Amino acid sequence: MSKSPWQLVLVRHGESEWNKKNLFTGWRDVRLTEQGEREAREAGRTLRAEGLAFDVAYTSLLSRAIKTLWLALDEMDAMWLPVIKHWRLNERHYGALQGMNKREATEKFGEAQVKVWRRSYATPPPPVARDSPEYNKGDPRYADLSDEEFPLSESLKDVLARVMPYWESAILPDLEAGKRVLIAAHGNSLRALIKHLENVGDEAIAGMDVPTAIPRAYRLDASFKAAEARYLGDPAELERRIGAVKAQAG
Repeated sequence: MSKSPWQLVLVRHGESEWNKKNLFTGWRDVRLTEQGEREAREAGRTLRAEGLAFDVAYTSLLSRAIKTLWLALDEMDAMWLPVIKHWRLNERHYGALQGMNKREATEKFGEAQVKVWRRSYATPPPPVARDSPEYNKGDPRYADLSDEEFPLSESLKDVLARVMPYWESAILPDLEAGKRVLIAAHGNSLRALIKHLENVGDEAIAGMDVPTAIPRAYRLDASFKAAEARYLGDPAELERRIGAVKAQAG
C-alpha cells in the first residue's frame, strides 16, 4: 500500500455529558457519553478504513479528548502510539459562563450578548473569579502553570494565542521531521488550528462549527499550511453532527 498523502488529522472529542446537557464546559473535566464513546470508536474505524497510520498523537489534559483518542487508537490497533498531552490544547475557558446552561444564559444575558461571547473572534465572556470553583488552578495537572498562563476567560483569539506556541515548538517539528500526526482536542482549540492551517478569516472562523469525532485530514504544503483538507467518512453524518453543534446554541 502506498503511503497516504494525509500527514495531519484533527478530531474533536465525541459527545460529552455537558454537550448533552447543553452546558458551557470549557476547562471543566467531564466524561464522554455512551454516544460520545461510540463516536470516538467510529472515528477510529474511519481512519483505519482510509488507510491512515500515525507516528505520534497529541491531545489536551481533559479526559473527554484523551478518551476519544484512546478509543480511536484502539479501533486502529494503535494503542502503542506515543501520546503527548498538553494544556495548550485544552478547550477555550468560558470564564463565568462555565457550568451554565446555554439557553439559560441566553435568557439571563440576552441572545445578542451571548452570541457575541460565544461566536465573536475577539470578545471573551466575563472572567471567572479566582475564588470560584471554575478557577481550578489547584488541579495537579496545572501545577506548572503561572497565574498569567492560567486563563480567567478566553476568546477564540486568546485560544489561538496559546495554541500557536505549542504548535510551533512541539507539533510542527514532528511534521517537519516527516512524522504523521493525529490531534484529538476540542471545538475551539481545533478551530484555532484550522484558522492557522487554512488561513480562515476572523469572521469566517467565528461562524465555523467543528463536528464531534469526525476526522479532518490535511495534506500540507512546503510551508506546512493546508494544500488540501477534507472531513472523512459519511457526508450525511457530518451534516447531522454539525447541525447538532449548531442546535446547542438554540
